[in-house]
Order: sequence, then C-alpha cells, then structure tokens
Amino acid sequence: MQHGLRHGDYARYRRYCTARLRRLYKSLKFTHGRGKYTRKAISESTVTEVRFLHLVLYTAERAWSHAMEKRQLPDGPNARQRIYLIGRLRKAVKWADLFSRLCSVKGDSRTSLEAEAYASYMKGNLLFEQDQNWDTALRNFKSARAVYEELGKYGDVENQVLCRERVEELEPSIRYCLHKIGESNLQTSELLQIGEMEGPALDLFKSKLEVVMAEARSQQAASLTEFHWLGNRFPITNAKTRVAILKAQELEKDLHGPSADSLSAEKKLATFDKVFTAYHEARSCIRSDLANAGNAENVKDDLNGLDKAVGAVLGQRTIERNQLLVSIAKSKLTRRRDDKNEKVTKPEELVRLYDLLLQNTADLSDLVSSGRDRKPEEVAFAEECQLKSVAFRAERCFYLARSYSLAGKRTEAYALYCRARSLAENALQKFQTHSNSDQVMIKELKTLYDECRSYSCIEHATGIIEEEKAPENLSKKISTISLSGADKKVEKYLLEKLDLYESAVGDSNVKAVPRIEPFPPAFQSIPRNPIVLDLAYNTIEFPSLENRMKKDKKGFISRLWR
Repeated sequence: MQHGLRHGDYARYRRYCTARLRRLYKSLKFTHGRGKYTRKAISESTVTEVRFLHLVLYTAERAWSHAMEKRQLPDGPNARQRIYLIGRLRKAVKWADLFSRLCSVKGDSRTSLEAEAYASYMKGNLLFEQDQNWDTALRNFKSARAVYEELGKYGDVENQVLCRERVEELEPSIRYCLHKIGESNLQTSELLQIGEMEGPALDLFKSKLEVVMAEARSQQAASLTEFHWLGNRFPITNAKTRVAILKAQELEKDLHGPSADSLSAEKKLATFDKVFTAYHEARSCIRSDLANAGNAENVKDDLNGLDKAVGAVLGQRTIERNQLLVSIAKSKLTRRRDDKNEKVTKPEELVRLYDLLLQNTADLSDLVSSGRDRKPEEVAFAEECQLKSVAFRAERCFYLARSYSLAGKRTEAYALYCRARSLAENALQKFQTHSNSDQVMIKELKTLYDECRSYSCIEHATGIIEEEKAPENLSKKISTISLSGADKKVEKYLLEKLDLYESAVGDSNVKAVPRIEPFPPAFQSIPRNPIVLDLAYNTIEFPSLENRMKKDKKGFISRLWR
C-alpha cells in the first residue's frame, strides 16, 4: 500500500517489486549467472530462509501488477495487449501456486492458509479476466473468502482488519460471478453501487463492469430516438451520440435522484466531470455529423437544434457544479482550519466563483435567446437565468465587501454591504413575484439580506470607533518612527516618497516601523578643484640654443690630448 497500491499506481508498485527482487537476488547470492543466463529453480531444498519465499511472492506480485497496469490503459487494452495481460496473469498464478506449495512445507499453518487463499485469489482473477469458467472462478473466490474469514478471527488487531478488508473486496467479485452464472438477480443499480467501492482487488471488477455497462447502454440507446428540451424534440440518428447522451442521463440520476443527499461533495464533483465528458463527446459527434451533412437543410436544422439543446444542458450542469463549489467554499469560510488541515477559504475565492456563475448564466441566456422562433418555455427559461444572475450579483457584492472588510477598508466595505443589501432586496422581490420561483434561492436571499444589514451596522460602528481612536493611534505610530533603519531592511524611506500620497506612519497591515532617513548618512560625491596635466610637454620640439651658449677657451697643451 505504501508503494502505489493505495492510489492504484500499479506501474510504481511494479517498479518497487522489481527493485526488491534485485536486492533479494543479490543479498541471497542467488543470481542467474553473469554472462550467460542460467535459470536457477526454487524448490523445497533451496528454501533455507524466509527470503527465498519473498522471491516467489514478489515475482507473483510483479506479474500481477503488470497485468493491472495494462488493464488501466486510457482506452482499455486492445486485442494484443489483452493477450499479454492474460499471459501475465497466468504467470502470477504459476508463481502463486509455487508460493502456496512452498509455504505448506516450510511455513506454519497460518502462513500456509494465507498462501492458499492468495493462490485461489490469483486463479479467480485469471478466470475472471478470461470471461469463462465462472463456476471455477466462483469456487476460487469463495475458497479465498472462507480462509480470510477464518484468519480474521485470530491474531492481532492489524491482521484481523486486513483480513476483513480482503473479505469485503472479494464480495463484489463473488456476486458478479453468481450474476453471470444466473444464480443471482442483481440489478444494474446494484452493480454500480458495488463499483463505487475502493480497493486493489476491485480494479478488475470495475473494468469488467464498464464493459457490461457499455453493452447495456448500446442496447438501451436503440430506444433513445429523440432528445427533449424545453418543449422541443430533436431526433438522434447517430448511435455514438445516443450512447453518450444516455450515459450522461444515467449519471444525472445520481446527482438529482433520491440518493443525491447521501453522496459526498467529492463524489458529486467526480460525477459532474463524467457528465461533462459524456456531453462533450455527444457534441463532438453532432458536429462531425454537421460537417458531413452536405446540403440537406432539414438535417442541418435538426443537428443545430440538438447541438444547442445539449449545449444548454451542459451549461445548466456547469452552473450546478459551480454552485456546489460555492457551498463547499462557504462551509470552509467560517472555519479556522479544515478537518484535513487544508487552507481556509478567502472571500476573494467566492468572488471568483460568483464571477464564473455570472458568466455561465450570461452564456446560457444568450444561447437560449438565440434563434428566431422561441417557445414560451425558452422565454421562461431565459427569465429564470436573468433572475439567477441578479441573485449571483448580490452574493458577489456581499463577499467583495467582506474582502474589503478584512483589508481594513471600512468605508468601501460599508458601501458594498449597502449595495449588496439593495441587490438582495431587488432579487428577492423578483423571485417572489415570479410564479415558478426556487424556494431554496428565496431562503438564501433572505439570509443574505439579513447578513448585509448586520454586517453594514458592524462596519459602521467599527469605522466610528477607529475614527475616534485615530488621534491616539496616530500619536502611537508617530512615536515609533525612528531616524534610521539600519537594523532592518526598508524598501523606501519617508524622505524618499514625499511626492507620494501615502500614510506617513505606515499601513495597518504592515508590521515594519516606518523610517525617516538612513543614519549615518551615506557618502556622497562632491566637486573639487580640477587637476591640470601638461600633456603637450613631451611632444614639443624646442629650437637649438648652442650658438647662444659661451664656448670654453682651451690652451695649446689641451689640444694635444683631444
């Protein structure tokens, strides 16, 4: 579980098994030759310590994880990859059988039972993937379950919990085998509930369930010939479009059905993502049909209307998903820390979410309003979008005011609270006059109106208190002003920003004490007398003065020694 299985990362788990096997082979000095590969078999006489059993176990786990990695490919394994997958499962069964035989001879009774259950589980997985011999697969799964049930009654608490988890993971596979044999009347909804369970043993079951559901949808899609939206009926001719729309509608039942309240927020968000994927797939099929429609105007009109209807439904689900994100953010807004030690929500995040909702409602209203012949249902739907837009504007203004309040800007926050209150009152009047108004939205608007009134009073009072204490606070802040800031790094000193309209004592959210001027002052360059350098002296050629110099008079004797 610590090396990838907890998150279904089978590639990482396979790498771990490979590295573990390499260390075991090296530490046991059980390598298969240096130059030429010479296979060494593991038999009962070879097993002299428990690490030889680890070799067999990790080899089986590596083969199984490789098969599960192939099963998790994005588009599923093709025919060639599926043959390879079954081959890896066969190898896992082979090594699991060897592990069971060795443990029955070398291990104690509990280890032998666990190894037997492990081998039965691997055999059941192989038959489960091969889509054959369901009775044999059922017998193997039941054998493994019986062993784990017995082992779960003894031993320490940790082993008991692990055995019970394994029993719970084996139960869906047993029920599915019974369903394939015909001894169980499982409904599709029950299969989907089983598929929502988590665990490494359920991944093969989930992949099988996806294949079964795809076949069931393709059979049901034959009866889906029209798409109904706001009183319009659009024919669906493409089989892929039918399957995608049917998949999206089945997922929408989970979001709007009676069991929707029991779903967690994370599961709802995951379901919304699947709905978006299905509708996007349907729209891509519709647009490819439009490109191939040619000059058939009737077919083009039907396809354009179907594309508009699917786009409108997609816009509605986007608004619902963003409203769910808003509810999650609101629940975290009042907490200091979340249960999972997550960061708290800031009002700015809610402002951003309401910006998205306003954009979604505007796009949806434009989409519905487009076209010449509009039915009364479309007009009513466009009016409903406008009403939601007014409510979202009030909510956005409220949380924008809260962000200004947290920043200490009382005047702006008070003005925004008053604006949000008037918007909420206006939206409340429109919703109450509307015939088919949403009661949940009316209740939220009433709560918003009361909160705007209370928060505006709080901001007004807080602003007056701060104004009364302003001289005292100003004197305290001025008293903290020092001449220099050599001990701390200051971005800009007071004398350097005299031309800027900023607070002289610093903002309320700034912890650093304002500084006037650095002291001692830094060295500055000053002017001085110029230095004259006579550069021409070395290049001047002076005239000869020898004719003006006095000549020495020499006697007769001095001439002899010349």
